[in-house]
Amino acid sequence: MSDHQNLFAMATAQFTKAADLINLNPMVRTILSEPQNEIIVNFPVTMDDGSHRLFKGYRIQHNNTHGPYKGGIRFHESVNLSEVKALAAWMTWKSALMGIPFGGAKGGVSFNPRNFSPAEIQRITRRFTYALGNNIGPEYDIPAPDVGTGAREMVWMMDTYMQMFNASERNQTRRVVTGKSLLNGGSLGRDKATGQGLVFCFDVWSQHAGFPIKGSTFFVQGFGNVGSHAARIMQARGSRMLAASDHTGAIGNADGIDAHDLAAYVAQKGGVKGYARAKEIQQTEFYHTKADIFIPAALECTVTIDNEALIQAKYVVEGANGPTTPEAEAKLAARGITVIPDILANSGGVTVSYFEWVQNKNSELWDLEKVDEELNIMMTRSTEGVIEEMKSRKCDPRTAAMCLAVGRLEKIYMERGIFP
Repeated sequence: MSDHQNLFAMATAQFTKAADLINLNPMVRTILSEPQNEIIVNFPVTMDDGSHRLFKGYRIQHNNTHGPYKGGIRFHESVNLSEVKALAAWMTWKSALMGIPFGGAKGGVSFNPRNFSPAEIQRITRRFTYALGNNIGPEYDIPAPDVGTGAREMVWMMDTYMQMFNASERNQTRRVVTGKSLLNGGSLGRDKATGQGLVFCFDVWSQHAGFPIKGSTFFVQGFGNVGSHAARIMQARGSRMLAASDHTGAIGNADGIDAHDLAAYVAQKGGVKGYARAKEIQQTEFYHTKADIFIPAALECTVTIDNEALIQAKYVVEGANGPTTPEAEAKLAARGITVIPDILANSGGVTVSYFEWVQNKNSELWDLEKVDEELNIMMTRSTEGVIEEMKSRKCDPRTAAMCLAVGRLEKIYMERGIFP
C-alpha cells in the first residue's frame, strides 16, 4: 500500500521507535499499540435532487487515559480507516505532550465537500452526528474541525447533539464540540490557533538555534486555515513568504508574497491559482523554493523520498499531521535539515480547543490576549521540553517529542494499573 493508505503503520513506527528508546513497560506498549474503539457508521442522506446516498463515517477513539477523547472531524474523499487511526494516535501523543487533560480521537466522512451543496453538507453533518449518537459527548469524546470542516460544521454537530437531550440539559452539552463560531460558544483565537501555535513553537526553536526569524524567508504548502494564519503571523515577525500552494496549484514570487493579500484573494476565489502578484509554478519548482523555512500545512505524506531532495530549507515545520514520511525525514536529517514534528508544532489547535471547552464549562469568555498568552506559555513549555529531551537522549525532534508523550502516559498507567 502507499504511505497515505498505510498511515497507521507510519504512526506505529514512530511510536515503536520512542517506546524502544525509553524501554516502555510491555503492558503499556500493548495497550497503546491499538485504538481502544473503532467506530464505523454507514448512514443515508437525502440529496438536493431527492435521491439518496449512503455515506461511510469513522470515529476512532485511541486513548482516554489522560482525559476525554479529543480530535477533529475530517470531510475528504481520502478518509479511510488507516488514516483516521493514525490521526487519532497522533492526537493522543499531542495531548500528552502538551499536558492537556484530553486523550486522542479522530473522525471523518469519506466524500469531497466541494462536490456538494451547503444544504447537502449540513444534512451529511447532522446525519453523521446522529449516527455517532452517544459515542461522542462533552465529557467523553469531543470533536473539532479538521480538513474540510470548520465552525459551520461544528455548530451543526453541536445543534444536532443538543436536540438529543431534554431542553433543561441542552446548554450543558454545548461543549460537545470545539471550534464553534463565537456566537455559539466558540473561543476567540481558535481560528488562528494552529498557525499561531506553530509560530510560538518556532519562536522558541529559533532562539535556541540562534536563527533570527526577522529577515528570513519561508514557503507554505496548503494555504488554508493553518497555512494562511501561520504565513500572516510569520510575516508579522519579519519573515517573507516566497511561495504558496493549495489544491488549485502553486505560485511563487522571489520578491515576496503578501500573506494578508493572498489570504483575502483565496477567501474570495477559493484558491491561490490566478493570483496576479505571483507567477504560477509547477510542484517541482515549488518544492525547490530557496527559502529558510518550509511549512507543510496540507495533508499527510506530502514530503516523500520522491521530492525531499528538492527541499533546500533549513527547517521543515509541520503544520499538517504526518506530512513527512519516515524515509524522507531520515534523508532530510542527513542533509542537516531540522524537522519540527507535527505533535509539537501544530498542537496549538487542540490547546485552544481545550481553552474553549473550559470556557464553555465555566460559562466564561476569555479575551484574545489571554488566549494568546496561555497558548504561548504552553507552546513554550512543551518546545523547551522537547529540546531538552533531544539533548539528553541524543535523538531527533520527533522521537524526543514522542518519548515525552509516551513516557507521561506510561506513568499514568503505572500509577493506575488496569481494571480488574
